Amino acid sequence: MMNESSVKQNKPDIAKQLLVRNDSSLSITFIGTGSAFTKKFYQNNALVVKGADHVLIDCGTRTPEALAMLGLSVTDVHNYLITHSHADHIGGLEEVMLLNRYVARQKPTMIAPQAYRRFLWKHSLKGGASYNERVDGKFLRFDDLWNVIDTVPVAGADRELCEARLGSIKFAMFRTKHIPDSAPSWRSSSPSYGVMIDDRILFTSDTRYDPELLEFLDDRYAIEAIFHDCQLYTGGVHASLDELAGLPAAIKAKTRLMHFGDAVENHVEKAAAQGFKGFVRQGEPYIFP
Repeated sequence: MMNESSVKQNKPDIAKQLLVRNDSSLSITFIGTGSAFTKKFYQNNALVVKGADHVLIDCGTRTPEALAMLGLSVTDVHNYLITHSHADHIGGLEEVMLLNRYVARQKPTMIAPQAYRRFLWKHSLKGGASYNERVDGKFLRFDDLWNVIDTVPVAGADRELCEARLGSIKFAMFRTKHIPDSAPSWRSSSPSYGVMIDDRILFTSDTRYDPELLEFLDDRYAIEAIFHDCQLYTGGVHASLDELAGLPAAIKAKTRLMHFGDAVENHVEKAAAQGFKGFVRQGEPYIFP
């Protein structure tokens, strides 16, 4: 996991490496790896970098703190993709909006489907950001604080599959079955998305155990690596390690587990024995040529 002393000694070098790559490879670095209430591993998100292009997938309450550990500010991150509205995925966005508007004097960019952006603003972001000032007699609106990249629906695809591109990086977003725990399918779930990166790297974000999702994506894409939500006990609104053990061996062999609790070290050997590639490591880039 992240070594705090070594990170602090090499902040400038680490920050530069995190945001820019000198080749065409794809880099995915977990700024946080933990579940909503972890005290050790911040909260799960991933910084995706390819050449000079970067996108941070999710920005939870502790993300600004986790970025600072690496020598970065939320104003250094210019592009955000948001998967759903739990605080461990959006709690840092108020700091993103206010620091960028009043300190950096710039607008970050958000990738998210239009309907979800409206939902996110109305139910989560508006209260802390809208009422700080008036522009032309009106309180701030979403577009005053964000540039946007719209997603484009994929015709004929299930899961409300939609695509967007930021520079050299392609993203496909799809609905997941996350909340409430009683929802029988993704169709009756609250808006929540996973992400396919460059048609080859799967980042599930938060999801309950959903083999049908993996079948849908595995049929459509040549998946090289999977980063999958993993709870250390069974129950609630996340896939558990024991549930995921039932996946096909070929899927498990390319799956790293993320969004886990503080007791993860007690489950490392078990995950290896079940055929997984292991638990993701905070601050360590995963490189895909």
